[in-house]
Formats: sequence, structure tokens, C-alpha cells
Amino acid sequence: MNTTVITVIATVAGLIIGFVVAYFMNNRILKTKSNEIEERAKLIISDAEKTANTLKKEKLLELKEELTKKKLEYDAEIQSKKGQLIGAEKALKHKEKQLDEKFLEIAKKEKLLVDKNEEISKIMKGQTQRLEKIAGLSRDEAKQQLVEAIKNEAQKDIAKMIHTAKEDAKIKANREAQTIILTAIQRSASDYCVENTVSVVPIENDEIKGRIIGREGRNIRTFEAAAGVDLIIDDTPEAVVISGFDPFRREVARRALLKLMQDGRIHPTRIEELINKAKKELEEELLKEGETIILELGIHNMHNELLRSIGRMRYRSSYGQNLLNHAFEVAHLAGIIAAELGLDQRIAKRAAILHDIGKCVDKDVEGAHAKLGADLAKKYKENAIICNAIAAHHDDVDAESPYAIVVQAADSISGSRPGARKESIENYIKRLEKLEEIGDSFEGVGKTFAIQAGREIRVIVEPEKIDDTQSALIADNIAKKIESEMEYPGQIKVTVIREKRSVSIAK
Repeated sequence: MNTTVITVIATVAGLIIGFVVAYFMNNRILKTKSNEIEERAKLIISDAEKTANTLKKEKLLELKEELTKKKLEYDAEIQSKKGQLIGAEKALKHKEKQLDEKFLEIAKKEKLLVDKNEEISKIMKGQTQRLEKIAGLSRDEAKQQLVEAIKNEAQKDIAKMIHTAKEDAKIKANREAQTIILTAIQRSASDYCVENTVSVVPIENDEIKGRIIGREGRNIRTFEAAAGVDLIIDDTPEAVVISGFDPFRREVARRALLKLMQDGRIHPTRIEELINKAKKELEEELLKEGETIILELGIHNMHNELLRSIGRMRYRSSYGQNLLNHAFEVAHLAGIIAAELGLDQRIAKRAAILHDIGKCVDKDVEGAHAKLGADLAKKYKENAIICNAIAAHHDDVDAESPYAIVVQAADSISGSRPGARKESIENYIKRLEKLEEIGDSFEGVGKTFAIQAGREIRVIVEPEKIDDTQSALIADNIAKKIESEMEYPGQIKVTVIREKRSVSIAK
């Protein structure tokens, strides 16, 4: 047992001694390596300092050389400027010398002129004395006679001038009077024209105005071109104004604009889509409008196209009178007259409600509205009595039945009652239609729209047929034709629009 303990103790002691020896050996090795690393670091730092000093000296030398070069360049430039200044100074001195010489010449000439004037005065005095002796008149007497002669001649000239001025004044006064009268007529009808050519669309806030205009105005241009109206976006709070003489176009534009604002997607493709959709919806409503009207009048069995024409009268006017209201009024009057005469009220009302449908026929079709309306009624199988009453209501053809006379009388009563019609609005609309007709008459024109109450027309040309140069020529030719064929106040702006679109669909 004692031997085992001793052995264990000896082993443990040996291990401890080994650990101690190993620790001291490792510590010595680490110190040696640490000294070596410090020596290397000192060498590296020393080399870096030497390199930095060398680079610093090189850069300083480069800077000195560059400064020397710049100084030489600056000195050379200064010398050049000095030379230029010396040259300019010499030129100025030369100019001064020349001016001094000219002043001397002028002084000599002035002296000569004074001498000449004195000489001329002496000669004139001698000549005057000789003339007085020859004429037997003194200077004052001759002057008096000369003044009298000039005065008489001047009075004659003044009389002629006054006569000419009076004639010119009369001509100008007539022109001015005509202008004043025309202006007064236009102003007296302006409010009425505005009521019949403008629609106001309320908006929720003014921020949407910018979206309606679009980037660089592309949305508003597309809207105006597709709808054929003028969109006025100004400082009016929470409102957009639609201007156009055609009530149908204005209503289409109003509906399309409301749908655009509700939809929120405002871009050219969507604008055209909603305008086309609004047109289709309004066409359907025209049919329903016509059906409602004939039901109120107690009329039945009428062709859908005639019903649609009756509905279209809602968006037409005759001498400032709404065409549908006028036709409805004529139908009631015709029914009353027919009842008093013992005639069939339904036939009279049917002829009366249709008597002005010719005004709803496309304006490109030529002919009087009475004849066009009769042809339309005949096309859709209306009775011969009805067709004749329509054709004869302005005495374009002879009346073949009492119903034609009844319609004539009812039409006259409706149109002639006080406040029913205003001649100016009818002429105003005819002028706008004439403007569009002139624009459409040129080859290559796709569509023409009269806007801004007739102060501007916008002509959309077909880009495949008309190039940019021809567009300018068409604008000039349209303006010349308007000047030669129409009478109008102020001026009319002609805007030709040429737009090329390429469309492709990804499937």
C-alpha cells in the first residue's frame, strides 16, 4: 500500500513539474516571437515613412513646375493684353486727330456760309427794291396782295376738303352704324345663345380638372375631337363647361364626362370608348322618348325609326324654339282644330307630330325639311294623307286634304305666339352648320367641328391622304372660302389637326 501511494505521489509530482517546465518554455518562445514582430513592424513603419517623404517631395516638385508654367502663361497673356491696349490707344489717338481735322474743316465751312448768307441778303435787298420800282407797290402792299390770293386759294381747297371729308364721314358712319347694330343684335341674343350652346358639368373637386386635361393636354384634345364639342376648364369652382351648338353632341359629351369621372380611368382610349357608349345609350333613349310622346298623344303603331326621329327632336331647335316641344304643341293644337271641324283627331295629331321630322335628317342630305320629312314618312309606310300634310305644311306642294291645312294652321299658331321663337339663334346655328359644311367640302378632311360659338373650327384630316404641308394649305384655303362665302362678326380661327395612330392588340 505504501509503495502504491508513493508511486502515485511521484507520478503527480512529475506531471506538475512537467507542466511548469512546459509553461515557462512556451512563455519564452512567445516573448521571442513578440520581439521579432515588433522589429518587423518598426521596419515597415520606417519604410512607409521613407516612401511618403519621397512621394511628398515628388508632388511638391510637380506643383512647383505647374505653378511656374501657369505663371509664364499668365505673364504671356498679360503681355498680349498690354499690346492690344497699346494698339487700341494708338487707334483712338488717330481717331481724335481725324476728328480735330474735321472740326477745323466744319468751322471753315461755317464761316463761308455766313459770308454767303450776308452776300445773298444784300442781293435779295437789291432785288426787292428793283421789284418795288417796277411793280409800283411797296413791300407791305405786295405782301398783302399775296396773302389775299393765298387766302382765297386756301378757302377753295378747304371747301373741297370739307366736301370730301363729309362724303367719307357718311360712308364711315354707315359702316360704323351697321357694325353697332350687328353688335347690339349679337349682344341681345348672347345670353340666349349661351343657354343653348353650353352645358355645365359639376365635379366633386378641382383636382380632377388636371386629369381631364391630361399630360400635355392629350386627354382634353381626344375628348373634344371624339365628341365634337369644346371643353372649357377654367377657374370656375367645381364645374367644367361643355360648349357646342349641337345639343345632341353636348348631351353625349356630358354623359361621357360624368362616366369618366365615376370610372376614374381617364385616358384617350377610355374616353373614346365611353363617348361611343354614351352615343348608343342616347340613341336608345331617343326611341323611348318617341314612344312616350306618341302614347301621350294617343297614337299607335309607328315605325321605330320615326319614333327615334321624334326623340331626336328633343336635341334640335327651330328659331330658338325646342323642336320637340314645338311639334308636341302643334299636335295638341291640330287635335283641337280637328275636333272642332269634325275630323279624325288621331290623323291630325299624327301628321302634326311628324311635320318637322325633316329637320332631324342628316344635314348632308339636300332638300327642304318638309319634303325630306314627307319622304321619310313615306319610306316607313305612313298614310298618303300624313305624307301630304307633312310636305304641304310650308306650301311646298298643294294640300290634298283638310289635315294639311289643319297642320299648317297649328304650326303657324305655335310659331307665331309671343316669345315662341327667336330669329337670331336660328341664324346662329345655320352659320355654325355652314362653317362645318365648308370644312367638310375639302378633300382629305375627315370631320369638321364648329366650336367657341362659331369663333373657331377644328378640322380633322386623314393623315394617310394629307401631310403636314398640305394641312397648312388646307387651313389657308378654308379660311379664304369662309371669307368669300360667309358674313360674320369678328374673326374665325381655323385649326387643322393631323394625328396618326397605330394600334396593335397583344393576345
